[in-house]
Amino acid sequence: MIKVSLISLGCAKNLVDSEIMIGHLHQAGMVVIPEAEKADVVIVNTCSFIDSSKEESIGHILEVHQNRGLKKRRKEQKLIVAGCMSQRFSKDLSGELAHEVDAFIGLDQITKVAPIIAGLYAKERGASSVPDNFVTPRSTYIPDYDTPRFRLTPKHFAYIKIAEGCNHPCTFCIIPQIRGRHRSRTVESVVAEARQLVKEGVKEINLISQDTTFFGMDTWEQRPNPRTPVDSSRGTALTTLLRQLNALEGDFWIRLLYTHPAHWSDELIKTIAECPKVARYIDIPLQHISDAMLERMQRETSGDYIRDLIRRIRAGIPGIAVRTTFIVGFPGETEADLDELCEFIRETKFERLGVFRYSQEDGTRGAKMENQIPAKVKEARWHKLMALQQQIAAEVSKSRVGDTLKVLVEEAGVARGEADAPDIDGRVYVSRELPVGEFVEVAITGYHDYDLIALPKGQKPAAYKVAKQAQ
Repeated sequence: MIKVSLISLGCAKNLVDSEIMIGHLHQAGMVVIPEAEKADVVIVNTCSFIDSSKEESIGHILEVHQNRGLKKRRKEQKLIVAGCMSQRFSKDLSGELAHEVDAFIGLDQITKVAPIIAGLYAKERGASSVPDNFVTPRSTYIPDYDTPRFRLTPKHFAYIKIAEGCNHPCTFCIIPQIRGRHRSRTVESVVAEARQLVKEGVKEINLISQDTTFFGMDTWEQRPNPRTPVDSSRGTALTTLLRQLNALEGDFWIRLLYTHPAHWSDELIKTIAECPKVARYIDIPLQHISDAMLERMQRETSGDYIRDLIRRIRAGIPGIAVRTTFIVGFPGETEADLDELCEFIRETKFERLGVFRYSQEDGTRGAKMENQIPAKVKEARWHKLMALQQQIAAEVSKSRVGDTLKVLVEEAGVARGEADAPDIDGRVYVSRELPVGEFVEVAITGYHDYDLIALPKGQKPAAYKVAKQAQ
């Protein structure tokens, strides 16, 4: 029986791909184990979004290869590279890592991982006709509700990939070239998957894709009569999906991640406001506020549009927490552009905010632009924005003291509120006695920068020590 270990790197979208691979391995009768050193086959599911993620991926690949050479009994171990880096650089890597890697799997081959592994062993015996390169040039695959999958997240939350690929022309991003054109699942498919997850005890469903707000829009042009006005409240659209998910029985959150500002609408704002199960949280990467930068990035929005959109979202969805990300050091960014961004952050006071240093990615238009910013300048600008956001985050956290929150307990002593997505946002430190994987009402009694400290609702402070205080 073949034992397989899988190392999953990168974002939640890549994690779902890893879960699908493990599901198919189980279906084929292979055993999946956590210890790479005990496995017959090690799969590294790579990320290739920015330079640092590529370096991390290559580091893991080389580490596995070096470790398998340390002991004689492990020299027969197979090493497979999958994911975005494999899809993007398969031709280059198959030459550079020919002695280290036994096979490269593209994004469309994740459901074929078991026969590919079997093919490697058959080839070793001289009985295989499987081609050496398993990577197809253009990715078109998208999972369905009945795709075999083994969840790697805790029992109480899960990710649902509602679409794959991206149609946006952002000049800093390589993802459309790696994952292909946007393609949506059907509403029925997503709802069927969510219904099953809720039956299994999932308390939080995180909707993900490269652009969740584009969900269904790729199907609109397939109308029998293209001149017929589009009514996005019907058929395949994010608003339709949210309302049908909200109608499912059970106590759970629906969290909306990776939205693009260009596709927000008043209808979507109204839908979220009217659906109590949709978390009062949105993830909307804005990247910049300067018109000059937005134009060079080809973000399809303007500074005024963004300011008005945030105003409409906050007015239309009371209590909403807005998470965003910005890029500093994009080619041509001036001090005036940075000052405008800082002022926008001060005025808007985002509840959650992240900052990326621009990464000059081969194959993107941004990489070829003039006026590339030195690394030291990028670093200084990153520190400036993060210091500013830390002050704002402390103000936001302080304002929550005295509030009562519904939280989902992640682990003993640690919970998350609606304003906190898994892994990327703050924590709520609670009593270690609270049940893991369940919703609990708590009263906020203190804070520490990005994190909150809470007591079970109605309990006196002297009754216990929260995890943060006990550390």
